[in-house]
Amino acid sequence: MTKRQGKKKTKKEYVVPKPHKKPATKKVAVDKQVKNPDAKMRLNKYIANSGICSRRDADIYIKAGNVRVNGEVVTEMGYKVQPDDEVRFDGRRITPERKEYVLLNKPSGFYVTGSLERSNRTVMDLVANASKSKLSPVGKLETSAMGLLLFTNDGTLAMNLANPKKGIRQIYDVELNRNLDLSDLKKIEEGIVLEDGKVHVNAISYVENQSKRNVGLEIHSTKPHIVQRMFKKLNYEVVRLDRVVFGGLTKKDLPRGHYRHLNKQEVINLGMI
Repeated sequence: MTKRQGKKKTKKEYVVPKPHKKPATKKVAVDKQVKNPDAKMRLNKYIANSGICSRRDADIYIKAGNVRVNGEVVTEMGYKVQPDDEVRFDGRRITPERKEYVLLNKPSGFYVTGSLERSNRTVMDLVANASKSKLSPVGKLETSAMGLLLFTNDGTLAMNLANPKKGIRQIYDVELNRNLDLSDLKKIEEGIVLEDGKVHVNAISYVENQSKRNVGLEIHSTKPHIVQRMFKKLNYEVVRLDRVVFGGLTKKDLPRGHYRHLNKQEVINLGMI
């Protein structure tokens, strides 16, 4: 996490020590077609990915004979479709939506979940031109917070990455309203008990060349407002929050307010988390 620049250091360095406990490795499902575009796809998934209905409902329609593959009615559960097959639902040809993954370096002041006030800006305004598909943010990031936010139309991956029980590696650059006492830093290392359970961090340290108001924090929890609530429990206020790492993704070459599409390997790596 530390970037070495020789003896003279002019840039802020996000320094997080080695985790005092190694998190369990958990795999997240990644669409097979991401790994191999030529892979076969189950017919119910093909229908669901085309925006017709859920997989469960697709099974009902398949059984009822509403689906044809290459002109033939298919009622077999678990039937797998070839990439070049022609699939028709109630006589209309359907095609699965291509999965897309967009990473945004969010500025402060943008809502993630939307706002009823028309004058308020949302992150959807920032990624409006990223895709013709309907993309949704993975998890939440507070309006005042900055940093990495992932968007996708891959519902399965999004659900798994946002699942608090699975957890995903996140590193935050945190600025507090006052210096963080060493005793409180140790308390965070040992785990803070909140109303919804004990929070374990993987690592925490002061940021080099900065005041003790600035700390680097590595955590796997995806519970809402987790960083703010943790420091509030110790009577600190978070005045600046920047997510600099999400999974294996970083802000490198991604200016604030800009986005980019993930490449195939990055998506596969997310599935190895």
